[in-house]
Amino acid sequence: MNAPDLLIAPLADADVPALVSLARDTWRRHYPSIITEAQIEYMLAQRYDETAIRAQIGLPDTWWDVLKQDGTLAGFAQYERSGADAIKLDKIYVGYDQRGRGLGSLLLQHVENEARAKGARRLYLQVNRNNASAIGAYRKNGFEVAREVVVDIGGGFVMDDYVMEKALAPLPAGRAPA
Repeated sequence: MNAPDLLIAPLADADVPALVSLARDTWRRHYPSIITEAQIEYMLAQRYDETAIRAQIGLPDTWWDVLKQDGTLAGFAQYERSGADAIKLDKIYVGYDQRGRGLGSLLLQHVENEARAKGARRLYLQVNRNNASAIGAYRKNGFEVAREVVVDIGGGFVMDDYVMEKALAPLPAGRAPA
């Protein structure tokens, strides 16, 4: 870790309410210029239900990690195995007021290292095509647009996304993730 006040660890049950709160705050502050408020609320209800998140903790091939600064939740990532050689980064968020400090890149590097340690050769994600700040951050971290997708998520809503990918070099033999 870069500083003694930063910690990345698996999501604990006690952290779920703070994670849900951070997600809701971040979505409501960031996405209104990208998707409708109705879609924001629909997607929050789908993706950030405490019971559903708790049910995923400890599942094989699904991981939730939190980034804490001075003991306070500052960000999180959720990623999962997708086929034999890929990991999908499904969620990665840093608190809205924490943006621009390199915490997202730190968390992303952690996920890349974990993916390598799990044998993945490829890390990919989906990002709204109009989310310029996130796309820029992913490009800065070595991701490239692989394709465009439009996914019907129900409720009359779609996700109009880029799939971005990054090839992962394997970890050297005997080396644990950072």
